[in-house]
Amino acid sequence: MKKIAVVDDEKDIVEIVSFYLEREGFEIKKFYDGESFLKSLYSESFDAVVLDLMLPGIDGSSLIKIIRENKEFAALPIIVLTAKSSEEDILQILESGADNYITKPFKGRVLAARVKALLRRTSRSEFIVFKGIRMDNERFEVYCNGKKVPLTRKEFEILGLLLSRPGKVFTRAEFLDCIWNGAPEEPFDRSIDVHIRHIREKLGECGKYIVTVRGVGYKISE
Repeated sequence: MKKIAVVDDEKDIVEIVSFYLEREGFEIKKFYDGESFLKSLYSESFDAVVLDLMLPGIDGSSLIKIIRENKEFAALPIIVLTAKSSEEDILQILESGADNYITKPFKGRVLAARVKALLRRTSRSEFIVFKGIRMDNERFEVYCNGKKVPLTRKEFEILGLLLSRPGKVFTRAEFLDCIWNGAPEEPFDRSIDVHIRHIREKLGECGKYIVTVRGVGYKISE
């Protein structure tokens, strides 16, 4: 059974989220402040966290930063609950390291569907190997011919998507949908190309396996 942490200082919200997730068969651990959740991360294992940004003490944004900078649980899937809905706010949330978001007020069934979709997307094999590239999803590490490659989180996710289906051409729209959860394309269209360039540079001799398909997107290929 998948274990989900729900973190929000509003008890009514925690109960609503927990109700819909428990109905889908998830085990729920409830937290009403950032400190107690952060403490539990070092002693418990979670498959995902539904996290409010406006928390007393350690706020949600700080928690995301702490999670992403700690190798022990850096890959923990995060869905943010937010009352903010402007494009700028949403882009900031996703760029901060969150995997997805849902705005308040929300429909419980929609939230549950997003949690399930996120878990499907992040439930990859522990290791992915293609030619000289080796990806360790548990340790959040990538190697080229045995040499460790330092990738950012977004670079890791983009490479992981490519490696998940060698030979398939991923369009920019698919990258946006899978990595940025369908955020507006305009701010990110060129950013994807920049991320790919950085990944190639960091992979060195293994960068040749990332192939550009002009006018379409990118793929992993021999």
